Amino acid sequence: KKDPVPAPKEEPAPAPAAEEPPAPEHPPATEQPTADEPAPVPTAEATPAPEEGPPAPPAEPQAPAPEPKPEKPKAEPPSSPLSLAVEEVSENSVTLTWKAPEQTGQSGLDGYVVEICKDGSTDWTVANEEPFLSTRYTIQDLGSGDKIHVRVKAVSASGASVPATLAQPVLIREILQLPRIRMPRHLRQTYVRHVGDAVNMMIPFQGKPQPEVIWTKGDQPLDTSHINIRNTEKDTIFYIRKAQRSDSGKYELAVRINGAEDKATLDIRVIEPPGPPQNLKLVDVWGFNVALEWTPPVDNGNSEIKGYMVQKSDKKSGKWFTALERCTRTSCTISDLIIGNTYSFRVFAENACGLSEKAAVTSGVAHIKKTKTAYQPEKIPQRDMMEPPKFTQPLTDRTTTRGYSTHLFCCVRGFPQPKIIWMKNQMEIREDPKYIAMIEQGVCSLEIRKPSPFDGGIYTCKAVNPLGEASVDCKLDVKGKI
Repeated sequence: KKDPVPAPKEEPAPAPAAEEPPAPEHPPATEQPTADEPAPVPTAEATPAPEEGPPAPPAEPQAPAPEPKPEKPKAEPPSSPLSLAVEEVSENSVTLTWKAPEQTGQSGLDGYVVEICKDGSTDWTVANEEPFLSTRYTIQDLGSGDKIHVRVKAVSASGASVPATLAQPVLIREILQLPRIRMPRHLRQTYVRHVGDAVNMMIPFQGKPQPEVIWTKGDQPLDTSHINIRNTEKDTIFYIRKAQRSDSGKYELAVRINGAEDKATLDIRVIEPPGPPQNLKLVDVWGFNVALEWTPPVDNGNSEIKGYMVQKSDKKSGKWFTALERCTRTSCTISDLIIGNTYSFRVFAENACGLSEKAAVTSGVAHIKKTKTAYQPEKIPQRDMMEPPKFTQPLTDRTTTRGYSTHLFCCVRGFPQPKIIWMKNQMEIREDPKYIAMIEQGVCSLEIRKPSPFDGGIYTCKAVNPLGEASVDCKLDVKGKI
């Protein structure tokens, strides 16, 4: 009965108690040992305190403990939306499209928020009342002639992403026809020109009102002192009077109307003849043969090396003759040289632009000596060197078009050299101007000149020598012209 009496007497004290909110935590520790008289006051307050006290301390560690541990790994907001672009602009609206972010987080997306800001202002306002999951949105009720900046955020339970923002403000004006580049077919592949040639490209486009045309190379504006750009309502012309190697590269063309744009890339390659091959060496001379080696040129002329031209010159005439037209390797053997002659050799490199202006010339010469050789038969029986014909590469079936000459090829070996017989449908091909049969170093070929459907059938190549014979077949189909 005494406890409730002091409690109402000190009911007016809540006013000062309210002024000292932090005090109750410290006084209970200090007031308890100080005096017995104020003890009933704190006891009245202390009675609820011990009841609330025990649950409070466990509640305090439990609440913060789970919050930081799961939130740090799980509370990552989604990444930014991708490919934000203007799809359409009218007199009072703009339609946007974008792609979903790469990372949406474990909680998944709640949707997207679209924000706008007038050009010249920093006040961003939300265009949609609630997040939505569509990747397309039309902002309505805009003022005609306004310039607005637009950004889109991805929102989840973990927070909002970094916004995806349009690079340029959008002018609210009706686009009667969206911009579109009509790239000519021959410019869709690498556009190749020689050094010193003119580069003249006209690229049509469409769009209403008049689109803005922007040319860049490596995200940098073009050098207008060297490259001339002329734009009309329907096309843009790219012109270089004399192309240089440095003009090679990828050029970006953008046609833009109020934020809506179309882009295209042009790949230009300016080439020139390559430099000469390097380190040409006369590796070996034996009999009527010479072996040569070299390394590719230092400068390929900005174009792949297609091959090498090898020429020889004998000391008597001093004239150069082509020994190999296009050697694809960096070594070769030159045969059938004349005994008693002394030869020099040179090699040109070739690319799509042509042969190198200079050649690599051998520092030494090759002298084909006259040697008296006495034939001494080997002790090995001659029979061991002989072998019956054997085809190392068979004929393959072919299909050709009427009127277009075709070749059949196979490879044979044998000693003595076998006699080659060509047959069509088991009938031997005699001297016929339609067929030209050749054999060179074991490669047998049959040329069928301007075949007709009648020339189709089974062709056989038969090789015969004293030790035996072998044959291979193939089927030839001759189709009429389409």
